[in-house]
This record gives sequence, structure tokens and C-alpha cells, in this order.
Amino acid sequence: MTFKPNALPTLIGSIPLKDHREAMKLILKYTPEIPLWPQLPCYKEERLLSQFAEGLPGISQKDDTIFFDTASPDFDTEVLSFFEDYLAVKEGGAPLEGSRFAFSKETSRGFDAFLELVSQPEVNPVALKGQITGPFTMLTGIKDQDGKLSYFNPVVRDAVIKAISLKAVYQIQKMKEICPNVILFLDEPALSGFGSSAMVGITREEALKDLKSVVEEVKDAGAIAGIHVCANTDWSLVMDSGIDILSFDAYGYFDKLVLYKDALDKFFNSGGIIAWGLVPTLNPDDLAKEDVESLFDRWQECTRSLGYDGERLVGQSLITPSCGTGLLSIEQAERALALTRALSEKVRGDGT
Repeated sequence: MTFKPNALPTLIGSIPLKDHREAMKLILKYTPEIPLWPQLPCYKEERLLSQFAEGLPGISQKDDTIFFDTASPDFDTEVLSFFEDYLAVKEGGAPLEGSRFAFSKETSRGFDAFLELVSQPEVNPVALKGQITGPFTMLTGIKDQDGKLSYFNPVVRDAVIKAISLKAVYQIQKMKEICPNVILFLDEPALSGFGSSAMVGITREEALKDLKSVVEEVKDAGAIAGIHVCANTDWSLVMDSGIDILSFDAYGYFDKLVLYKDALDKFFNSGGIIAWGLVPTLNPDDLAKEDVESLFDRWQECTRSLGYDGERLVGQSLITPSCGTGLLSIEQAERALALTRALSEKVRGDGT
């Protein structure tokens, strides 16, 4: 991997705006080096689970809840059609553009605005960033018609993993037309519940297998693969998945990550990148009380405890918010973006 992040700022997907172009202008204002495409959760088509459920067999919706209707008389036919389309792309050379694995008109608005604006000659990004909901979150977040986790249906599980992989590759192909360096994050908030009583029966081996499958597809497509978890989890599971970037809420959970110091050392020494979510976005009160100096102090405290060479650590770091800003007010979100930019400059020595 030749990409060197050098503590540049980037974001986690969601923005609390209603206009995608306005969201992109905000993104380019604060993170022009590594912009990402925005997800606007005010639109139900752009929420964590719904945006990437499109095209899956048996996917249904009641009120605001999506689920797999595996009892539908059409389910087997939909499954057959799905896997035919998958094989047409993977083995038959059919284009992803226009397939069920591409964004539709309803779900592509943020991605389309992103591609248009980052293509402008005055924009010269170091890398472009995309994101997709990871397989663990999709398979535990979307249930079947009886309320059972989709993870335990082998047909649905296989379809979700294959769909996520190709939807990620679709993004990568489009972004690589603009910039050679492409970052693709798997957003995996549900990994915070891995091992809990609600997920009894999901083994580490099977969860890791699913993550590796998608990560390998991302890397085979020529992108830099990351996983973002905005709470605590089994961090060795994340680092064992083959990712290039570990993205975490460093503001709230650094003390939990360092419990996996041996795994973190191995990851870092193999060239892994740490995306430091040091700007708090999950609690508005935390965001209000922090400034760039206090966050820089926190950065220094965290990084000193790791004992890594400072210059090398900066070279293998990104600076991010702790999570997306979609649930904040517009004013709070812009403050989070501004702090992310300012902290990055401070870490890189540009803001002193």
C-alpha cells in the first residue's frame, strides 16, 4: 500500500442536511484532501440499513422497518434471480453499471453529487472515500418476518455478503475513474454487540470469515479497506480481518482498544493505518466543551501511551470525528468538521 495518510482529516458518512450538493460543499470545505460522499439520514433511503439493502432477495418494508420476507411465495424465485445476476457480473463480465448492485436513482443522490463535484478541476484530492454497511451489521440489523436475525439464514447471509461486496466494488470503480487512491470503509456499529446474549450462536470464526470475504473483494478491486466501529468491540477480530485502516471512537474508547496492544502493535508494524475518531459526535455536550487544544492534548496522551515513533505514527494516522454527524444539528455538525480540520492541522504541525 503506497497511500500515506499523514494525519489528514476525513469523515464518517452522515451529514444532517437535506441537500446533497450543500453537504458536499461542506465536506470539501473541511476535508478536501480526502472527501467522502454524504449520506443524509433525513431520507429513509440513505439510512444505515436501507441504503444497501436494495436489490436483495426477499427484502420488504413495513412502515419504516425493512425485513427479509423469506416466507413469501416469490422468495425462491427472487433468490434464483439474484444469484443469476451475481454470476453474470462475477463470471460473465456483465457491467456493474445498471445492475442491481449499483445505486438506484433513489439511493445515488449523495454519490452522484460527490462524483460531480470531486471531478472539478479545482479539486485535487489525495484520496476519495466511500462507505458501505458491513455484513455483520446488515445481518444482525435486518431480521426476517418472524423477528429472527438474518445471520442465521444461510441463503440470506450468502446473498448479503455477495451484494455488499459488489456494491463496494461499484463505488470503487466509479471513484477510481477520478482518483487512483480510493478508501472504502465497512461501517460496523453492530460489532459492538458481538459476543452479547442477543447474538448467541454467532461465532468469531464465522463473523471473521464474512468480514474477510468483503475486505478481500475491496482490496482486489484496488481500494484501501477500512472498518469503522463507533463503540467497543473485540478489536482483535477487526484487525484480523485483513483491513488496512482501523477506524474507531478514540474519544470514548481508546482505553478499550489498548487492551489489545499486542494485536495493535502487529497491525501497526505491518503498515496498518489508525483513523483516530477524536472529535466527539455522539454526545453534543462533549462536542460543546472541547476545543482544538483539549483534543490535541488527548491525542498526545493517547499516542504517548502507545510508545510508537511519533513521525511514523503521524504518517500512519487519519483524523476523524468519532462517528457520523447525522444526528447533530447543522451548527453542531459544522463545529465537528471544523474541529476535525483544526486538529489534523495541529497534529501535522500546520496549525501551531
